[in-house]
Amino acid sequence: MVKVKSKWVCQQCGYETPGYLGKCPDCSSWGTLTEEITAREAKNSSPKLNKLSDSPPQLLGDITLDESIRYKTGMTELDNVLGGGLVKGSLVLIGGDPGIGKSTISLQASGTLAKTGLKTLYASSEESGSQIKMRSERLGVDSENLYIQAETNIEEIQMGIDATSPDVVVIDSIQAVYSMNISSSTGSVSQVRECCSILMNLAKCKGITIILISHVTKDGVIAGPKVLEHMVDTVLYFEGDRYKSYRILRTMKNRFGSTNEIGIFNMENTGLTEVSNPSELFLSERTDAVTPGSVVIAVTEGARPILAEIQALVGATPYPSPRRVATGIGYNRVLQILAVLEKRVGLNLSKQDVYVNAVGGINTQEPSADLGVALAVATCARNVTVDPATVIIGEIGLSGEIRRVSSIEQKINEAQKLGFKKVIIPSSNLPVKNKPKNIEVIGVSRLIDAISKSITG
Repeated sequence: MVKVKSKWVCQQCGYETPGYLGKCPDCSSWGTLTEEITAREAKNSSPKLNKLSDSPPQLLGDITLDESIRYKTGMTELDNVLGGGLVKGSLVLIGGDPGIGKSTISLQASGTLAKTGLKTLYASSEESGSQIKMRSERLGVDSENLYIQAETNIEEIQMGIDATSPDVVVIDSIQAVYSMNISSSTGSVSQVRECCSILMNLAKCKGITIILISHVTKDGVIAGPKVLEHMVDTVLYFEGDRYKSYRILRTMKNRFGSTNEIGIFNMENTGLTEVSNPSELFLSERTDAVTPGSVVIAVTEGARPILAEIQALVGATPYPSPRRVATGIGYNRVLQILAVLEKRVGLNLSKQDVYVNAVGGINTQEPSADLGVALAVATCARNVTVDPATVIIGEIGLSGEIRRVSSIEQKINEAQKLGFKKVIIPSSNLPVKNKPKNIEVIGVSRLIDAISKSITG
């Protein structure tokens, strides 16, 4: 006997309820619950296990590691973000805005993996085989071990995997794939969850590395239920302005490596190319003209130091409440820095609009950028300038003290490589080991001291 059941599922977070609700109790989204019909065969008893599982318990000491467990993609930036390469039998999720480069980097990586002898299957549910062929010719991707399958049915894709026995599989995209066992529409929570579950079983049981490409919502988060991110091993997110050439690949989750690494790419006509020196990219449009409110900071993204420009604009507001806008820097962090400037330095910003921007599209949350933000705001408010050959590094405490930061030697070396002559750092970071000879390092302990020592003239 078949029982037909109906449930309402939130398409934003996956919350399930037996009846319709206008607002989702879990994620507070309005109008996101849709009805899904499920048909199940009634069973009187659960199946009995008559034999031991194919994966019996093992002692930790008896488990051996395979040295060839990782696959190199041929792109150093991508390998670093993944923690050294694609892990055999892992499930990787890549998300990002439309046109940001998800399919491009996946096809490029597939071509490189296929050339190394790994059998690769690229299953596209959004493009035909001829369209993929046109893109592959533009990207210079061609290999005898690269298979293309244009299919939206997960069962057909599974049959293609069984027929080709690939080492790596790319699914583009997971929201456009459906299963015949689920009656709901393509892209619904149930469909996405079921298809991801099937692919996860294939990855773990057969040792196949699977890359899933995912859409994002209008809020910039990966579309589909949060359980999708919990099921996969690695979550990568593409960032960047689609109207500019650079792209940043950031790790949101990684069971096999660090979640602090980023990869930086440049989008060209022939595909994505790696950026070996990201500091030059973020400072490429910085002019030699001295401008109030412009400061160069040094932050650490993953294991690499990066120099970036912070710009601030301060002006009188015509409104009762002044505006505070922060781009690339944490909004609450900027409010805290402005409060310290008012209380400890005496800078009156209560009737001033303040705009802070990390130029180049970088998004940093590291506290070592605090001092640079404070100096950018202070110099713009007083119409003075910071020496353009100076890099600012330091965290600001609520009492106006400059606190110690990490990786100071790497940041100073990066500043020296790009030709900067002076670095202002916290006094607690002195002395600096292995300091370059042709750069001046100045230690400061208070915010007011940093302002006086960094202003030119």
